[in-house]
Amino acid sequence: MTPGKLNTFLLVKLPSAWLCGVRVKSIDQTSCTVTVKHKWINQNPFNSMFWAVQGMAAELTTGALVTKYIRDSGKRISMLVATNNATFTKKATGRITFVCNDGQLVKDAIKKTIKTGEGQTVWMTAVGTNSDNVEVSTFNFEWTLKVKNK
Repeated sequence: MTPGKLNTFLLVKLPSAWLCGVRVKSIDQTSCTVTVKHKWINQNPFNSMFWAVQGMAAELTTGALVTKYIRDSGKRISMLVATNNATFTKKATGRITFVCNDGQLVKDAIKKTIKTGEGQTVWMTAVGTNSDNVEVSTFNFEWTLKVKNK
């Protein structure tokens, strides 16, 4: 799983995120980084980035890690966001970078659902910062994971 493949996926399957400028910059075993730049197409009436665009970028940081570990497991596992919440601390202008460092949490949850056959939940956090490294928003996503029956 590479940033290029994930960005192609966005273009094909999530065109609204792609059109708004959401792009994966990096993904590894523990973290995923996604950026989005404030521009006309993703702004709100207050001349900052619309909260839902921030949410798309933030969710992608967590969802990409979930998808990565599901693929690595070789099992058919369903994934769904059950709950989310967000906190906004500063106007989002310029380029916003979202980072999720919860790869190990989702890896452990996937191992547990495979081992037990029971559904698991995992809370993952994505923090958005501006180009001055000032936090603008924090999103939390509760992912549900369950091995699919054949």
